[in-house]
Amino acid sequence: MSETLEPQPDTGAPQGGTATIERVEQRELVEPGDAERFSHYVRKEKIMESAMSGEPVIALCGKVWVPGRDPKRFPVCPACKEIIDAAFGPEGDD
Repeated sequence: MSETLEPQPDTGAPQGGTATIERVEQRELVEPGDAERFSHYVRKEKIMESAMSGEPVIALCGKVWVPGRDPKRFPVCPACKEIIDAAFGPEGDD
């Protein structure tokens, strides 16, 4: 005896067994303003303290971060430069 199976109406419920798919999410830690990637002005002794303690520094422009990149690779922050120029005059003037 053979039985004919008729299609079942779609109820929206999963058919058969269920499985859980785990999604691994990876995010790179970025700091606010990281997209700009500028070098900032900070007192040398504060950078040295940060290197020893891991504590963040505060640039003249107000950016707070833990230094870790070579600042020579990036252009100078326009806000920091403006503050330095206002305090000491434009670079290169005697």
